Amino acid sequence: MYGTSERLLRLLSLLQARRDWPGADLAARLEVDVRTIRRDVERLRSLGYPVHATPGVAGGYRLGAGAALPPLLLDDDEAVAVAVGLRTAASGTVSGIEETSVRALAKLEQVLPARLRPQVGALQAATVSLSGAGPTVDASVLTAIATACRDHERLRFAYGDRAGASTERSVEPLRLVHTGRRWYLVAFDLDRADWRTFRVDRIAGVPVTGFRFTPREPPAPDLAEYVSHQISTAPYPHRLVLRVAAPAAALARRIPPTAGTVEEIDEHSCRVRTGSSNLDAVPYHLAQLGFDFVVEEAPPGFVEQLREVAERFARAAAPG
Repeated sequence: MYGTSERLLRLLSLLQARRDWPGADLAARLEVDVRTIRRDVERLRSLGYPVHATPGVAGGYRLGAGAALPPLLLDDDEAVAVAVGLRTAASGTVSGIEETSVRALAKLEQVLPARLRPQVGALQAATVSLSGAGPTVDASVLTAIATACRDHERLRFAYGDRAGASTERSVEPLRLVHTGRRWYLVAFDLDRADWRTFRVDRIAGVPVTGFRFTPREPPAPDLAEYVSHQISTAPYPHRLVLRVAAPAAALARRIPPTAGTVEEIDEHSCRVRTGSSNLDAVPYHLAQLGFDFVVEEAPPGFVEQLREVAERFARAAAPG
C-alpha cells in the first residue's frame, strides 16, 4: 500500500504514461478504491496539474495541457534514455531541434541524480557524430505523426514518390520506424485499401489530423522486419532469395535493413531476401558477403550470369 505522497507521485506518473485511464484501472494499479482516486485527482489539480475527468460508467481521467509544462516524473532508465536522445538529436536525421535539444539537455543535467551522470557522461565522451548528407525530417512532422499514431487519429498529407509526383494520401497511422538513416511511417492507406510504408522526408508539410479510428490488425508482428522487406525487396523489379552458410547474426551485421532481410534457418545458416533494379551489379555485391551461398530464387538468367562472373574471376586469378 502506498502512502499519500508516494501514491500521488505514482498517480502522476501513470497519467503521464498513457493518454486515457479508466478510474477503476488507476484504483487497481494503486491498490485503493475509486473514491481515493477522485480525492487524489483533486490534490493534483490543486497543485496545478490539469487532470480532466469524463463522467459515466466508462469515464476516466486524462492529463491535459496546462498553461505551463508540469514537472515530468522519470525513472532512472527513462532519464538516461532522454539524455541520450537529446545528445544524438543533432545527428542530422531530425532538422531544426539542435539548439532546442542543447537547452533541454542542460536543464535535464541540472537535476540529473549524481548516480546517473557517469552513464550519460561516458556516452558523450565515447561518441563522435558523423554528419551525413541524408534526408532530414522536420521535428514538427515527426511529432504530429507520432501523436496521431498514439491517439489513433487519421492523417492527410501530400506525398511525393521517387519520380517527384505528388499525391494526396489519407491514412490510418500505425507506427514510425527509424532505420538509423531514414524515418518511415507504416499506415493503412484508405484510398488503396492496403498497408503502405511512407518515407517521412517525402511528406510535404505537417500532416493534417482527422477523425479517430479503431486500430486494425498490424500487417506483421515485427514491424521493423516488415519495413525492411518493404524498402529492400518489394519496390524492386528483380528479387532474390539466397541461402547463406553463415549465422543470421553474422550476416545481419553486413546487410543493413534497407538492403535486405535476414532470417535464421539454423545456427549455421540463414536466408536472405533482397532486391535490385540492376542485376548486373548484384554478383559483385554478393561476392562481398564473405560467405558461401546458394541461390534459391532469382530472375531468369541470373544463375548463368553468376557463372560468367565466376569464370571471369577464375581466369583473372589463374597464373600466367
